[in-house]
Amino acid sequence: MSQAEVKKVRYRMGKLERKNTLVAYSFLAPNFIGFAVFTLVPVICAIALSLFEWNGGDISKLKFVGLDNYATIFATKKVAEKGISYFFNRADLGIALKNTVYYTVVTVPLTIVCALALALLLNKIRGAVFFRTVFFFPYVSSMVAICVCWSFMLMKDGPVNQIIMALGINFNKGWTADSSMAIWSIILVSVWRNMGYYMVLYLAALQGIPRELMEAATVDGANKWQQFWHVTLPQLKPTTFFVSVMMVISCFKIYDVVAIMTDGGPGRATKMLVTYIYDEAFIKVRYGQASAISMVLLVIVLLVTIIQFGSEKKFSND
Repeated sequence: MSQAEVKKVRYRMGKLERKNTLVAYSFLAPNFIGFAVFTLVPVICAIALSLFEWNGGDISKLKFVGLDNYATIFATKKVAEKGISYFFNRADLGIALKNTVYYTVVTVPLTIVCALALALLLNKIRGAVFFRTVFFFPYVSSMVAICVCWSFMLMKDGPVNQIIMALGINFNKGWTADSSMAIWSIILVSVWRNMGYYMVLYLAALQGIPRELMEAATVDGANKWQQFWHVTLPQLKPTTFFVSVMMVISCFKIYDVVAIMTDGGPGRATKMLVTYIYDEAFIKVRYGQASAISMVLLVIVLLVTIIQFGSEKKFSND
């Protein structure tokens, strides 16, 4: 082959490669544009706004305050002498953070256990398609309708308390009106709604486990529990890792259930970080400091996610 023919072949291959690259970019572009417009740009604006003091209205009233918004978030005393209005204190942020962490720590394992139990139960039974639809349905239902129904059921004289009292337990409190039970009402609704979605993920993972592994375990004399513990669970580790990461991120962003059922109350019993941000931004109209709290939430979620990925990598190497 002559040098001219080689150049011609290289040119055609390069042209084909460029064409394939453009096709790939054309498929990626809509998703990237949506991400840039609705996620990336707002995050950048929030980072910038966290360095300003702004109460809405004319954008010319933006006042650069640097890191003062962050200093005010963690302050415990008024700092009027510095000319900074006192909007937050460490107790408010601490309560919102404590409630969010408590909700996350309880909700994530409960949802994983319930989703896995449902997946194991529905993996090979008759009528599994019907029951899968039933358990998945709450995830695609209206959150407002779900929260209104659960608020009724968790009332002082509601069906849930009647069932509890029928079991001989003296319990006549309204769940959402009691400071010690309000967060458990949020946890209950969240687990009930989300377990169907993660059940579907676990079902897909269970059906992907090679049958040869189970047959080998049976031949080796392993019982059902041993098969589950030494074969099924290790095979589900990637799915469990994915579910846990998605659940943690979702739990730190919890807002809708709290806003509809308890509005952060009674008192501050169910005030979460996102409801705290919403109140400061859209009720008290303090956008700069609300953006600063949002950045704190972003850092927390990033750190938790990095820790999760580090733990997964360590366990994979082991």
